[in-house]
Amino acid sequence: MDDVTIYHNPACGTSRNTLGLIRNAGIEPRVIEYLQAPPDRTTLLALIAAMQIPVRDVVRTKEALYADLGLAEASDAALVDAMLAHPVLINRPIVVTALGTKLCRPSEMVLDILPQRQRGAFNKEDGEPVVDAAGNRIG
Repeated sequence: MDDVTIYHNPACGTSRNTLGLIRNAGIEPRVIEYLQAPPDRTTLLALIAAMQIPVRDVVRTKEALYADLGLAEASDAALVDAMLAHPVLINRPIVVTALGTKLCRPSEMVLDILPQRQRGAFNKEDGEPVVDAAGNRIG
């Protein structure tokens, strides 16, 4: 089976939808609930580098703690330090596969890096269809 890892927050609908899409492809991923088992500095930096996105894009700017800590003008290094000290600031879900690493917001972005096709229809929790009965992406 293909190795897939998801940095997951079960309280997040986007994260739950992403996990559902992974499983809809017949893959049982390694699930890391990052609030209970946060990545270390080396892992977090490797994930950011693999996603090829700015550090600030990995930070949950809508989290109250972001404002409380005054991170709006913070350097990349300070943002990484803040995410390590407060994992709730890490945006999610992050998915790692052999085909790439992505911050899957929206959840259907995971379809770009899954090594297997969808096995059937999939609707998000809010009812929005993402995959049709033939396993094809909608939209």
